[in-house]
Amino acid sequence: MPNTREVRLRIRSVKNIAQVTRAMQAVSASKARKAMQAVTNTRPYATKAWQVLNHIAAQPGRANLHPLLTKRDQIDNVLVVMVSGDRGLAGAYNANIVRFALQHFVASAIPVNYITVGRKGRDMMLRRRQNIVAEFSNLPAAPAFADVSAIGRLAVDDFLTNQADEVYLVYTSFVNLIKQVPTIKKLLPLEVGGEEGRVQAFAPAGRALAAAYIYEPGEEELLNQIVPRFTALQVYQAIMESLASEHAARMVAMKNATDSATVLAGSLQLEYNKARQQSITNEMLDIAGGAEALTQAAL
Repeated sequence: MPNTREVRLRIRSVKNIAQVTRAMQAVSASKARKAMQAVTNTRPYATKAWQVLNHIAAQPGRANLHPLLTKRDQIDNVLVVMVSGDRGLAGAYNANIVRFALQHFVASAIPVNYITVGRKGRDMMLRRRQNIVAEFSNLPAAPAFADVSAIGRLAVDDFLTNQADEVYLVYTSFVNLIKQVPTIKKLLPLEVGGEEGRVQAFAPAGRALAAAYIYEPGEEELLNQIVPRFTALQVYQAIMESLASEHAARMVAMKNATDSATVLAGSLQLEYNKARQQSITNEMLDIAGGAEALTQAAL
């Protein structure tokens, strides 16, 4: 059994760690609330953009409307935009998204290139010898659309120059503070006509989201603006959801660490009390033994 000094030092160390993790939990909770608000703020614009794009692309001759709507007959290269975090201490958040991406693409017979967003995902992919063509890290704590628009432009350029025949987006979808779901969706060519995996539209119950549009100056000019912008908007929203998921995962991880540290401190305190009691008992036995020896010597 360790002596009381060693146990006392361990108790002090564990309590200090608990204070740090409790503070990090509070910071992550605050950041998660802000990130949730940012995700909510992007939805009205993203929903309306999706409605307009869906309306335009439903017109006859969709394949001729815009190159980003045209499916390739043969798939020779795949580009994956994977969003992870720049920092650790978020539980299995970063490992889960990397594992999720590899499960879908590592066994592919088609060459797969990656654009990584986040330092942790980049490092994990490099250790697994995956081909990374670009990486974006150290994004602002609250990124604006202009901060991440280059990622969407890079994906669009690779698709238009035939360096990628399909582009996928892999990120962590934020559900709530407890649940975050790794998600994959096809970014290019844009698939219209279905809402699955897209920005969810909001409308009162019992009312359809049908609307009539008059386009100025025309559909072609509008498509040239809205299709690339909507692609970048999907990347932006995925990054915002991933940020909210990262902060939520870190909050939960720090809460679990704080709880574990509290339990460990209690266990060490009990061990310290036992060691101290054992030390006191041994000293009392030594005193009693010495007194008995003096009594015997006097006789």
